[in-house]
Amino acid sequence: MDEITRVTEEKMKKSLEALKKDFASIRTGRASPSLLDHINVEYYGTSVPLKQIANVSVPEPRQLVIQPYDKNSTKDIEKAIQKSDLGLNPNSEGGVIRLNMPQPTQERRNELVKIVKKEAENSKVALRNIRKDSITEVKTRSESEKWSEDKKKKDEEEIQALTNKYIAEIDKLLATKESEIMSI
Repeated sequence: MDEITRVTEEKMKKSLEALKKDFASIRTGRASPSLLDHINVEYYGTSVPLKQIANVSVPEPRQLVIQPYDKNSTKDIEKAIQKSDLGLNPNSEGGVIRLNMPQPTQERRNELVKIVKKEAENSKVALRNIRKDSITEVKTRSESEKWSEDKKKKDEEEIQALTNKYIAEIDKLLATKESEIMSI
């Protein structure tokens, strides 16, 4: 595999990983520790990621349990969760915080599906931009290094095949996430 194709695939993999991360942070009614990944807590005057100051576990499908390493940070963690866009109310008992996931309404599910589709489309656009840049690079190099027309065509086809492969991956992720959101 030629260098341009290798770099193209690396960029496409990163784009796919970013989409997976985005999908993981979208609440589906099922508890997942990744829902709290973007929450930062004011801890002794410093903004710290939640997972650095507490352990997050899933004892039940619709519940998260947060156990702070320092019991004094419980109130700070509660405030950070309440200020977040998750719309969850933390329940504190004995230094442990419980988050119960409410069942999303049908309207909210439809809203989430729209968000997920938009994220997937943005990823596809990113892949197409990567493809466009790579094909431009192939054309530039083929002219400056006097590549044969066959080599140029072969590289362009490899880049298109990679694009098709990753777009199919995005479609698969989208279908899985959509069914996860819509399941009761």
